[in-house]
Amino acid sequence: MTDAEKKLWSKIRNRQLIHTKFRRQHPVGSYILDFFCPERNLCIEIDGSQHLQSTILYYDTKRSAYLKHKGILVLRYSDRDVLLNLNAVLEDILNQIKNKDLNSSPLPSPQRGEETTREKHKNKEVV
Repeated sequence: MTDAEKKLWSKIRNRQLIHTKFRRQHPVGSYILDFFCPERNLCIEIDGSQHLQSTILYYDTKRSAYLKHKGILVLRYSDRDVLLNLNAVLEDILNQIKNKDLNSSPLPSPQRGEETTREKHKNKEVV
């Protein structure tokens, strides 16, 4: 692992970030993800300066498209951001986890005998 990966790993391992389990060097298809949270289908990639080269940018774009097709959200941060501004990176990851939870959580099922929200609105319109 790079210094940046070690630094981030020290803060996200062992469910330190809102009890979210991350794995490092996790395989998905023919790709190896820096960090992966299977519970939330979330990938974190830490990119060094070589990722600015056109051939690697193309590879990263293709890889991200593949992961998106698999339903995996990819978060990318530069080594520099992790090393110099770790708190901002952690805050962004936390916000992404919270947003992903809000966008993917199903509405609670009504208890037996209760109306759904849709039925409540329909009944109000009829009255």
